Amino acid sequence: MPDETNSDHGSDSDESLARVTPISANARRLLGVLVEKAKTTPDNYPLSLAGMITGANQKSNRDPQMQLDEDDALLAMDELKAVGAAREIQGGSRVTKFRHAAYEWLNVDSPGAAIMTELMLRGPQTVGEIRTRASRMHAFIDLAAVQKELDALAEKDLVEPLTPAGRGQVFAHKLYPATERQFLVAKVEKRLGSETVKPQAQTTEHASKIETIQAKLDDLTERLAKLEAQFNELVN
Repeated sequence: MPDETNSDHGSDSDESLARVTPISANARRLLGVLVEKAKTTPDNYPLSLAGMITGANQKSNRDPQMQLDEDDALLAMDELKAVGAAREIQGGSRVTKFRHAAYEWLNVDSPGAAIMTELMLRGPQTVGEIRTRASRMHAFIDLAAVQKELDALAEKDLVEPLTPAGRGQVFAHKLYPATERQFLVAKVEKRLGSETVKPQAQTTEHASKIETIQAKLDDLTERLAKLEAQFNELVN
């Protein structure tokens, strides 16, 4: 079957517009889950509906927390299939499974997909946060490598800075509907305002230790999520 997301119909500008079509929060969460699991737990990919719901509602690597049910997931998948960001397939068993088409839909490679996935799963982040968190999907050698990829994504109209250039600059993807983006900007401004009144007592070494511990916790949580997904596959 031909890949409908990679067809030759329409102009390049039409394809670019399609790639940045805003999608709902639920659809973004499921697309992020599909890309994440394809990269981190490939043995369990493609995902069943139950597996996607588990991934969407897990407590780690997610912001905000969600409690999607089957109806929510089905509607979100219909949305993703309609824009060409995901496909439904029939696995070896009777369980229907799903795979993403994010690379084609967004016109990105592995590092770009890793960054977009983290932004979809956790919302706006700094360059440092993106590097730490996306490293489980793609190894960025330094902050400059992340910034270079963010610049490339910005040229494709997929990412934008929400704060002025400089240390701590915050980036977000551009898949938010207009009304949701307004609330997003206000949330980031509030976050930055609260951070300016905090005492700057953390040293670089202290912050590095915190990031290391967080990364280890994320890894453990990821393993637990993998086991939970495998269990759900068995009982379903």
